[in-house]
Amino acid sequence: MTTATVDVEARDYKPAPEALAAVMAPGSRPGRPSAWSASVTFGWRAMLKIKHVPEQLFDVTAFPIIMTLMFTYLFGGALAGSTREYLQYLLPGIMVTSVVMITMYTGVGLNTDIEKGVFDRFRTLPVWRPSALVGAIFGDVLRYVLAATVITAVGLVLGYRPDGGVPGVVAGIGLLIVFSFAFSWIWTWLGLLLRSEKSVMGTSMLVLFPLTFLSNVFVQPTTMPGWLQAFVDVNPVTHLVAAVRAMMDGSWDTGEIMWVLVASAVITAVFGTLTMRAYNRK
Repeated sequence: MTTATVDVEARDYKPAPEALAAVMAPGSRPGRPSAWSASVTFGWRAMLKIKHVPEQLFDVTAFPIIMTLMFTYLFGGALAGSTREYLQYLLPGIMVTSVVMITMYTGVGLNTDIEKGVFDRFRTLPVWRPSALVGAIFGDVLRYVLAATVITAVGLVLGYRPDGGVPGVVAGIGLLIVFSFAFSWIWTWLGLLLRSEKSVMGTSMLVLFPLTFLSNVFVQPTTMPGWLQAFVDVNPVTHLVAAVRAMMDGSWDTGEIMWVLVASAVITAVFGTLTMRAYNRK
């Protein structure tokens, strides 16, 4: 038999349906994952990155501890007469400052994944398109909880005693997490627009420093000049600190809480939409 004859026979060969069925995967094709399932999966991926690179937890452990100790003992004696008294006022504010500042790492991590080409592969998967972005923020929620928990523990060791008890502390942390989740969409949008992670970090710090330091975190706004009070009064961090502080003190301020919830919804709607538009055009 010649080689040409073998090639012709191989080309004309048609496998029987039974033979095809034997090698095909049995059962029906798996269904497409839901939006929630896909987002949670990507969130788990973000947490696995922390497992493999534990140094990422430095900013949610060492950084909050340094912030709490530094500002308590730096300003406590001068502003309140004693560090313990000042800690009662400072701790909710420093918790908000620390958690809000680490939200920028959402955009930094996203920008890094994009530069490495990871998101190009994600976009080819048959899943809900925003799930990779939502999942990345879900993973960062764990970091926010860890940072808030570390600060609360350090504060208790130093003498902080929340009059609102455990319910007030848990509710205050919950409200902070809601706002931080919404705030992360701003950095996600910037992570898609800017060219490098250094650009994302630099721009984020340029926004975060005025928002966190020009607020009621360290002192009462009534001690500030009138022109500065005007900015502080409309600063979203000011309202967040006031709401969290009231919850942890046991005197819930419904107006401030509602302000934070509405602001969180607006930020998510606006920057979530901008993020998805940028993601689809990337």
